[in-house]
Amino acid sequence: MGRPKNQTARREALVDAAGRAIAERGLEGLRIKDIAAEAGMSAGSVLYYYPEMDELVLEVHRGAVERYLAARHDSTDGVADPVERLRGLISGGLPTGAGDPQHSLLYELHRRADRSAGHAALMASLFAREVALYTTVLEVGAAAGAFTLTETPADLARNLVALEDGYGLHIVSRNTQLTPDEARRLILGYARTATGCADL
Repeated sequence: MGRPKNQTARREALVDAAGRAIAERGLEGLRIKDIAAEAGMSAGSVLYYYPEMDELVLEVHRGAVERYLAARHDSTDGVADPVERLRGLISGGLPTGAGDPQHSLLYELHRRADRSAGHAALMASLFAREVALYTTVLEVGAAAGAFTLTETPADLARNLVALEDGYGLHIVSRNTQLTPDEARRLILGYARTATGCADL
């Protein structure tokens, strides 16, 4: 019974190591020996558990999406005030800076979407689930009388996620004209207009 658990742990360690290697070197420069070095294993061990590099990279993407979404939920779950909840959601959707490992990894992995159905599905799933999260916050806020929405909650949610994604890409790409604080200010400005809530 110990072997399957050990294999599961080794697979998880390889996924984590591959994620670190991708965040540091990018997908183009990713090599089996880099992942092996990050994991403290031999290249043969990497190939034993993941004979295809694409399968390993897809697992990295899947794990990155789930961790990111869990963090987004953590930033809003338990917050009763809809205004604070929306403010926290906006803050949690932006990179902390150019070296933000979570966002950098997601942007790097999303680049695979145009060449891989699996990566495209993960990217689409992430977008849909973020939109659903924003939609819920907007609907609850409107029902509570805190927001007067200018468009449907779903349309506003799509715009908020798209703004996060666009600004976030500039931040991780080291665009010196856009800091995380400035991006947050701009998105909150849109949210104020879209919700009629001056307190945002």
